[in-house]
Amino acid sequence: MIKNIKWLLFASLSIVACNDDDVITEEPVSSGSANFSKYVALGDSFAAGYSDGALFKEAQKTSYPAILSGQFMAAGGGSMTIPYMNDNIGGFTNTALGGPRLYLAPGNVPTPVAGTPSTDVSSHLSGAFTNLGVPGAKSYHLLAGGYGNIAGLLTSPPSANPYFVRFATSSTTSVLADALTQQPTFFSLWIGGNDVLGYALSGGDGSNPITPTINFDAAYNTLATQLATGGRKGVVANLPYVTSLPHFTTVPYNPVVLNSTQVSQLNSGYATYNGGLAVAVTNNLITQAEADRRRVVFQVGANPVVIVDSYLTDLSAYGIPSYRPATADDYPVLPSSAFIGTLVGGNPVAINGVSVPLADKWVVSKNEVDEIIAATDAYNVTIEAAANANGLAFVDAKSIMNQLTSPNGISVNGYTLKEDFVTGGAFSLDGVHPSPRGYALIANKFIEAINAKYGSTLKTVNVGTYRILFPSIL
Repeated sequence: MIKNIKWLLFASLSIVACNDDDVITEEPVSSGSANFSKYVALGDSFAAGYSDGALFKEAQKTSYPAILSGQFMAAGGGSMTIPYMNDNIGGFTNTALGGPRLYLAPGNVPTPVAGTPSTDVSSHLSGAFTNLGVPGAKSYHLLAGGYGNIAGLLTSPPSANPYFVRFATSSTTSVLADALTQQPTFFSLWIGGNDVLGYALSGGDGSNPITPTINFDAAYNTLATQLATGGRKGVVANLPYVTSLPHFTTVPYNPVVLNSTQVSQLNSGYATYNGGLAVAVTNNLITQAEADRRRVVFQVGANPVVIVDSYLTDLSAYGIPSYRPATADDYPVLPSSAFIGTLVGGNPVAINGVSVPLADKWVVSKNEVDEIIAATDAYNVTIEAAANANGLAFVDAKSIMNQLTSPNGISVNGYTLKEDFVTGGAFSLDGVHPSPRGYALIANKFIEAINAKYGSTLKTVNVGTYRILFPSIL
């Protein structure tokens, strides 16, 4: 009996050993034809790890380059040097330059964290940094000498960037120069979002214009060519439509709910405006179709906000302003949620977005959306062509964003990520920048592209180990 038990025990151990071998047998991590020993990351706020409306230490640790660097180490990569902010409040002592970060307060209200930022823009960091992500940078900024000169913060408009001022190796250097001086063996470049994002964030009011395609093309091709000199390997990414970000998709175009008394009062108030449109049609100043588009008529229930639209025929010489109801093709920006319905000077009949039309800065109109899409499409042609010409790995970030906005989102590691504000998991509380889990997803997509291009066998990360939202205290 004892002998039989021994044989059974031996057999079971043998089976377990075989199963253990099956479990632990994995393809070894290798770099393929790439060399990750000196990795530099160039880009904007996404590369820096900006999140919740600010740059702060814990968010910088979960930027996609930081995550990539951690995975590169298993294939011979070195550690990443990051120009950390001083604290987890975010922003600068001069908060006009940025910060503090947001957290989700009770009632699901994004709210600035308490405390005073301790990062002084004039306190310069020494040494070279391999994460060269600069929040706010546009394509051509990465080539600009003096972009890290503190004196440039005082010019109008500013010719320098406070984040780069902190860690630029000199007052005359450029982001690209600081990257190349380190003689990198591998690079990532994701730039161009701000070339259209600034325009969108300002509602297309003209204060932050779209970068002309010819300028973007010249800057991007210079960046890609110089970074890839000598056959250096790297990875680049194209651009999603920024108007697909939660910052532009969260506030509905028709949030104004009215009762019959309110409808009667408002329609009476717009009677003169609507009558002026009819006169303009009679005098062949506008078409009937445009008059119909501009006419403001409210009804009981949900109504669109009323907006100022500079793309309408200018009838100001006839005393007729450029108003119209918003449509589903218009995108109120996220901050408008706290502005629509407020009173002008406490006047109960002067209601923003209703009796007082929203100014351009509060809404990205259909025409402005079309301009953003046209510019983004042109930029993406340039980015993909540069990737092909220089033998670089290519990440289709536009396609990734399209998946996040789809009903099913992106499922990975047992979690589903979507574009939805707060609840979707992919984006932070500013509605533009990713959450840590969103950055992990981006890093995985970069890894997949690198493996496909260079035959490396880098491992992806488990996105479930990255949080969605930062708490108020870190």
